Amino acid sequence: MAPDLMDKVDYIIVGAGSAGCVLAERLSADPETTVLLLEAGGSDASPWVSLPLGYAKLNSDPQRTWQFTTEPDEGLGGRSIEWPRGRLIGGSGSINAMIYCRGLPGDFEDWETGGAKGWGWQSVKETFERLETKVSVSGGKEGDGPIHVQNVANQVHRVNRHFYEAAREIGLPWSDDFNGDCPEGAGIYTINTQDGMRCSSARAYLRPARSRKNLFVRTGAQVKRILFDGATATGIELLGGEVFYAFHEVILSAGAIGSPQLLQVSGVGPGDLLSGFGIPVVHANENVGGNLQDHIAATYTFRAREATLNALLRPLYGQALAALQYAATRKGPLSLSVNQCGGFVRSDETLNRPDQQLYFNPISYRRVRRWRGSRHIIDPFNGFIISAQPARPTSRGRIDIKSADASSAPRIRPNSLATEADRRSVIAGGRLCQRLMRSRALSGLVEESIAPHLPQLDDDGLLEDFRARASTVYHPVSTCRMGEDRAAAVVDSRLKVHGIDRLRVVDASAFPNITSGNTNAPTMMLALKGADIILEDRKRAHS
Repeated sequence: MAPDLMDKVDYIIVGAGSAGCVLAERLSADPETTVLLLEAGGSDASPWVSLPLGYAKLNSDPQRTWQFTTEPDEGLGGRSIEWPRGRLIGGSGSINAMIYCRGLPGDFEDWETGGAKGWGWQSVKETFERLETKVSVSGGKEGDGPIHVQNVANQVHRVNRHFYEAAREIGLPWSDDFNGDCPEGAGIYTINTQDGMRCSSARAYLRPARSRKNLFVRTGAQVKRILFDGATATGIELLGGEVFYAFHEVILSAGAIGSPQLLQVSGVGPGDLLSGFGIPVVHANENVGGNLQDHIAATYTFRAREATLNALLRPLYGQALAALQYAATRKGPLSLSVNQCGGFVRSDETLNRPDQQLYFNPISYRRVRRWRGSRHIIDPFNGFIISAQPARPTSRGRIDIKSADASSAPRIRPNSLATEADRRSVIAGGRLCQRLMRSRALSGLVEESIAPHLPQLDDDGLLEDFRARASTVYHPVSTCRMGEDRAAAVVDSRLKVHGIDRLRVVDASAFPNITSGNTNAPTMMLALKGADIILEDRKRAHS
């Protein structure tokens, strides 16, 4: 990356996460277009990244994650919650549990109704289809997108059969494909893996593009601020003082925490907040950092009467057998997520769409603190976990800087369970889990419940327990939300920052609202559609 090459950069992308990797590949596909991709973290070249079950180790690794912590959250009993985010090539898509869920069609109808023109279901469905290659249990393929979406129904643990039977017993619908035409119901999660290895956007998009001479990837490069000429973004400055200029656009893909933080330290955000830190206000917008949404859940653990994954993955000999199976076949428990079953269901049949996402894990574990962070420990008995997370929370939090220093972690205020609707949804999810556990199929599997005892909790107890134990499901979004109304949004429907020229935000922070499920797939979709928009705008400008 010689200085003379840097003088010719067309696009600077800040953040090589799930969105940034897609953008870098698409924008650099034209050999006449130069792209600089900046990542504050390091490489994703690690067996723990490639190994699907390695995410439990990565999640608490301070070398590969930003170890953010929230402010004390009144809705969660005044607790501060750990919010790890990926700090390496691939971002959180390199450390997540790889459940691939587009979201429900109604989520994107909400996006368009809320002011994100052109982001309704039919439009984004076409983009998802370009993103994906669906792989069946027999190896058959549908589509030719870079992200492989694997059906692992023939590989999940046999104890899951009790969940299938319980769902049918209490009258829940069954879905054979959460990303298909009938996503509502209980079922088996698909995961983004290929040949038994994580298929992140870093692997599927960025890795093949890195040989291009017009794409420059810089790791260990944390951005200090965006540079402006008046209200036009011109480039960026790194913490070390280096400056790079973009002749076309600066694109923020630093995520739901990093993108609003970088906007604020650069002078775009709440005017009083920025002035209080001595930051010259380039454009005042109270919405920068606002509208924070996340999924939260509390898990319930049960001791099982038959073997679960605990029996295989806790003892050393079992770990060795699983490693041998993986080495020989690229299959087995090491090739899967622990989140094997669940679904999108209605806690009440009178609702017009699903309000809960279920998880059923054929393994149980607990998180213990160590002197260098924390780690997950598998329980010393045959256990399993069940939980329900409210799919579309209505509470809104904020992310704001605590100083003008971009290297200082921002203040994260989730404001969990601030609305009566969210509190009712928590109770409804708890009741749904109780119904499942009372079924003949699951009650017969249980040897005993582990405290707190889900079957014994009334409505007040469900809510109180949730406040005491619930935590993030790692889906923060919407802190630079998209919309045409400048009074309520940060970017417009073409992902351009309101009030600023040549600056866009393309990542999960631009979600108008949280989707009903896991957010990695819609983040990659947003980046692919965002790249289309950027290329369209450039073509229009040159026509």
